[in-house]
Amino acid sequence: MSKVLKERILVVDDEPDLLELIEVNLKSAGFDVLSATNGKDGLQLARQTTPGLIVLDVMLPELDGLEVCKSLRRDAVTGDIPIIMLTARVAEIDRVLGLELGADDYVTKPFSTRELVLRVKNVLRRKQTRKADDGDHIQFGGLSIDRSRHRVSFQGRPLDLTLTEFKLVTVLAERRGRVQSRDQLLKDVWGYNSLIDTRTVDTHMRRLRHKLGGAARYLDTVRGVGYRFLEIQT
Repeated sequence: MSKVLKERILVVDDEPDLLELIEVNLKSAGFDVLSATNGKDGLQLARQTTPGLIVLDVMLPELDGLEVCKSLRRDAVTGDIPIIMLTARVAEIDRVLGLELGADDYVTKPFSTRELVLRVKNVLRRKQTRKADDGDHIQFGGLSIDRSRHRVSFQGRPLDLTLTEFKLVTVLAERRGRVQSRDQLLKDVWGYNSLIDTRTVDTHMRRLRHKLGGAARYLDTVRGVGYRFLEIQT
């Protein structure tokens, strides 16, 4: 019987005790874990090993986590690797900036390792769900969504979306005409039941609309409730 390979997680954090704690808990959850203690080494290790997911601290020596995230997203080899950012900063702008640079999720220190492992599993589950899709296309007006290949285009022009942005537009398009609350989107896109701030949804929607360009007209904000994909064919 062939041996099932463990999903590899790269953890980048400069706090030795916390790094060890995260490693122990991820290994206990069945993951293969690599680690780095500064941004420069973390970026290099990510490019060399292409892990299944990266847990990335914001405050790092050599190269901070935001710059590492930006570099990872610009690289064809690492551009699709899911990233969960760790931050000790309490200002919302720091969390929003991480999401706008392409992070899939963030955890604010101090946090429970159980919560972090849950978030790792949920982000990886979304990744695997995308890979296992049946290959159906969603075509609406000039917007085309290829679920099996993780590709979105508008009027023939490919759009560069992160995994979370892709899932978000796909869920909305599949349910076009129906309002989706922020809590429902957190559950169906992120895999959480109100474990994270619903403003995370708003942040990703702003980024998604910007990237969609002309196709952003399909995304409607329902004040006080959530979002819906409009049934218009303009």
